[in-house]
Amino acid sequence: MTIFQLILFISALVIFYLFFKKLFNEDYPKRGVDFEAKRADEQIGGVSRPDKTFSKPMVRPSRLDELLSIADESVKKGDIVEAKKALQSADILDKDNPAIISRYAFVLNAMNDLVGAKEEYLRVVELEPNDDMTEASLGNILHKLGEDDDAIVHHKRSIGLDPEYAPHYYNYANTLYDLDKRAEALELYERAYSLDSDLKEAKEMIDELKGQAVQI
Repeated sequence: MTIFQLILFISALVIFYLFFKKLFNEDYPKRGVDFEAKRADEQIGGVSRPDKTFSKPMVRPSRLDELLSIADESVKKGDIVEAKKALQSADILDKDNPAIISRYAFVLNAMNDLVGAKEEYLRVVELEPNDDMTEASLGNILHKLGEDDDAIVHHKRSIGLDPEYAPHYYNYANTLYDLDKRAEALELYERAYSLDSDLKEAKEMIDELKGQAVQI
């Protein structure tokens, strides 16, 4: 063996040694390591196709979400009884949830169970004392029940919580109109219409009350 052949032989040994060392080294990329999902809910994709992307698995809604969806869809369809059943089941799963109770109160009102609706809205007021929409709804229910002093209190609270929301003034005005407090009602109708000129009902009541004043 010549010196040149010896050098080639030694070079080949070195190259094979380095190759196999790299091949079995722990830093060498292994299947499933380089392309691991970064989050537990992430699916692996785009390994061999650059146009593929990572995607999340669809999250199945909880039973509570399903019940609320059923209730909302039932109300849209006019199936109030089915909505009530769904909300009763939801209330069992999550007691003292204002979103559930408010929906339930609305359904009871639609079923003309005014006493039941009142009790549910009172529950919401206790849980969410700064909810202007609940205050307004409670004011309307109390007016229907003839509890007008309390109705006025809650109408005023709704306005105090959101003085820029036109329907609060309109609802309060309706209560005053029914109580034959026409001058006060007119002021509130005008306030509602000044805040929201799309509230045509307020404009109609303004015209009616002004027309009555002219006739007198």
